[in-house]
Amino acid sequence: MDADIKHFWDLNRMYTALRDELMASLTDDDLAFRPGGENPSLGELCRELGETQYAYVQSFKTFHIDFSYRTKDESYLSSVAKLKSWYAVLDQQLEEELETIDDGDVANIMMDRGGYEVPLPISLDILREALLIFYGKVSVYLKMMGKERTQMWRDWIA
Repeated sequence: MDADIKHFWDLNRMYTALRDELMASLTDDDLAFRPGGENPSLGELCRELGETQYAYVQSFKTFHIDFSYRTKDESYLSSVAKLKSWYAVLDQQLEEELETIDDGDVANIMMDRGGYEVPLPISLDILREALLIFYGKVSVYLKMMGKERTQMWRDWIA
């Protein structure tokens, strides 16, 4: 794995740890929470994060990111255990793809983001931003649900 990619992946591990901490605090019933209006349920938000992570896994195979993937597995909407398992598989798959990237790839390949290109490490940085956006949304849900947030969550997200 290229040193730049490794650095960005190591940073992303800290952010995925926050996701894992969130999953440890949720119940299956929590995933049904919907704050009203056009807002999705918490389970739908979590499934969407998995779909986003899937797009990033695939992008490091093809060097083109495509966000059109939608899972047909409805169990992600109601099962924390299924989400945890899915996220773990996606994390492992991404790490495996990143292991194949070498210095030459980082120097010569750009990630096609559908209209613009970014260096490969920046694509991982954008994934981290997607995680932060997810956490910001979920934080509102947790507050509305009256759920206790961990100290790490309160320090990083609010």
